[in-house]
Amino acid sequence: MKLMPAADDAAIDYAVQLLRQGRLVAFPTETVYGLGADAGNPDAVRRIFAAKGRPADHPLIVHIAGPEALTDWAASVPEAARQLAAHFWPGPLALVLNKKPCVPMEVTGGQNTVALRVPNHPVALRLLQAFGGGIAAPSANRFCRISPTQASHVAEELGDTVDLILDGGACQVGVESTIVDLSGDRPRLLRPGHITRLDIEPVLQTELLMPMPAESSQMRAPGMMAVHYAPTTLAMRCPPSELCAGIQALTTAGKRIGVLAYRHPQTESPLIHVIRMPRQADDYAQALYASLRELDRLQLDMILVEQPPETAAWQAINDRLRKAAIAFQM
Repeated sequence: MKLMPAADDAAIDYAVQLLRQGRLVAFPTETVYGLGADAGNPDAVRRIFAAKGRPADHPLIVHIAGPEALTDWAASVPEAARQLAAHFWPGPLALVLNKKPCVPMEVTGGQNTVALRVPNHPVALRLLQAFGGGIAAPSANRFCRISPTQASHVAEELGDTVDLILDGGACQVGVESTIVDLSGDRPRLLRPGHITRLDIEPVLQTELLMPMPAESSQMRAPGMMAVHYAPTTLAMRCPPSELCAGIQALTTAGKRIGVLAYRHPQTESPLIHVIRMPRQADDYAQALYASLRELDRLQLDMILVEQPPETAAWQAINDRLRKAAIAFQM
């Protein structure tokens, strides 16, 4: 594994060489760092699954350089896809469309649909333009673990299983892209993200169908598992009204705990490590995974996450927290 100190033209050229050889390149996007391979090369795509320990039936998102590449991957491009692409790309929105026969099943997890997006990060866009094709890229971490938002996180997670890491600094959005399924009769939200239902519906001038529970949905998409984005330390979501009592009960029992505090002020002690999270949803999302990683490194007995608001602005954050942390029980 080679970590490039700066994603300059030489680094991009080297990354393109590696991708064309069927090797793995981690690169930054505005959401999280992706583990990329040539989406048209089934052998290269299989290396992604091996590096992550990811089941082969879990589809990947194909990153493309611009909306003009939609027809390279999608069998048809409905007007809804063109509208969303024109409004939100480049940006943290993936569109699920019916795939062309030439798209490898390794990319789609055996499904007849493909997820596509144009990332809003200068390094990712330069890489895609130089490569000239689609790059399949899930988050650059071990399967179900905390997604990486810095190049150093990728190195910690994957080590020598990735051939190159392009360092583009900290990701600005911090949670994975919104995914909208346009392969059927009605648009459906599969995964919430920075771009919300309230952003999308006015563009489509129709209501989005809401996500179905993973166990009842025939559509598989990234991030739909019940447990995902999780630290190795046991993490629990705690209502604000129970946070103080929970901390007291755990520390009285001698437990070393980490706290992601949202509203309640908490005092640190030898048994309590506190990270105060931002009050604004966008800032909270940007800090979430790095904060969970910081607490996870401390080898604590438990992480308590003070539950943030259950409003539309916080939907993506609460989706990730429900998958990373179980409900608190005294």
